[in-house]
Amino acid sequence: QVQLVESGGGLVQAGGSLRLSCAVSGRTFSSYAMGWFRQAPGKERELVSAIIWSAGLMHYADSVKGRFTISRDTAKNTVYLQMNSLKPEDTAVYYCAARGTASGDYDSWGQGTQVTVSS
Repeated sequence: QVQLVESGGGLVQAGGSLRLSCAVSGRTFSSYAMGWFRQAPGKERELVSAIIWSAGLMHYADSVKGRFTISRDTAKNTVYLQMNSLKPEDTAVYYCAARGTASGDYDSWGQGTQVTVSS
């Protein structure tokens, strides 16, 4: 079982930056990949970015490419999402999630952190 705790959300003006952190505890060796998802009111949850834990390979949604950067610190068992040039449409609850295998689903989730971008 993997436990995930997000932090770093908040209120920021458009064009500003925030860095989200996700502290991972438990069976981290079983985490194949880590992802950041977001869900805005009235919208479906979407995958924003993901990273393969061991190889460091990264994926980004088209809507955040060039603005967001995912990274991980294997010594601290922490995943980060650096968000720059934030837009009002980035406003959402952001969730960190873990995926145990390449073929499996994201099955461990954090509690979420609110990101609000004002115009």
